[in-house]
Amino acid sequence: MRMKSILAAAALAGVAALAAAPALAQPAGTPVCANCHELAHKSTVLTAHGARNDAAGTACAACHTNIAEHVKDSKIKPTSPLTSKTATAAEKSAVCLTCHAGNRNMAFWQQGMHRKNDVSCNDCHAIHQAVSASNPKMLRVQEFAGAIYTTTARQLAYKTCVACHRDTRGEILKPSHHPIVEGKVACHDCHDPHGALSPSMLKAESYQDLCISCHADKRGPWIHEHPPVMENCATCHTPHGSAHNRLLAQKPPALCGDCHPGGHTHGLYDGRGTLPGVNPSNIRFEGSGCVGCHRQIHGSNAPPSAFGQFFLR
Repeated sequence: MRMKSILAAAALAGVAALAAAPALAQPAGTPVCANCHELAHKSTVLTAHGARNDAAGTACAACHTNIAEHVKDSKIKPTSPLTSKTATAAEKSAVCLTCHAGNRNMAFWQQGMHRKNDVSCNDCHAIHQAVSASNPKMLRVQEFAGAIYTTTARQLAYKTCVACHRDTRGEILKPSHHPIVEGKVACHDCHDPHGALSPSMLKAESYQDLCISCHADKRGPWIHEHPPVMENCATCHTPHGSAHNRLLAQKPPALCGDCHPGGHTHGLYDGRGTLPGVNPSNIRFEGSGCVGCHRQIHGSNAPPSAFGQFFLR
């Protein structure tokens, strides 16, 4: 009973102290800009930009000019290429690169296709957009029907990418696709949006190097190598999505027939016919898929005595 009385007295003392505190007191270090631009301040306070700000609004002045004059006279509007309707993409990006040019992720920005196609930093990043655990990179939100497949509360970066890459948007919604809309794979897992010297700004020197970074079981080395596999995975697979199983560009055996027009069936896919009486020795293969027998299609380590050169299972 005595302990309850002590706790109640302490609670009353705390309430009295709060009541005596100034109602509009601001935390130390709050930038002067927050006095008028409260929402803009709140949108950056939890980010790296906000962490570098101070009472003088130094971080604000890094992007907005005429800050000192604007504080003295509100009629003098601060200017910035980021908010200008006439500034070029290069001028807008230059504001960000003033601080971020030394970031190792920006090493190939000048060679990247985004820069060459006049994409600026603020086309993808919104500095004053509300930031939370669901959108830690300040990416612009682009909603579309694919969101119904999302299994995570996190804001997915692909929604920003498909705002421009509309063809990719259609591909990732096909029945067979990398789990991008589900939040298990992100566009930047394979592509470097800030630039790269590789094709399609891949995060690897080739398609094969990129694919085997996840699909290590297809890495090899193999005693019997399948040439298309060693050259380019995209020869058979479409990376974003396909109407065929396993992201295949075509359904087997049509896919295999592009390189092996003869095969066993000699008919449905090369026009020679496999009807009874025409080529009865091959009729047993009719309607069969190539991978029904050639299961080790990516490569085989079986010896020639086991017909490993034919990638048999």
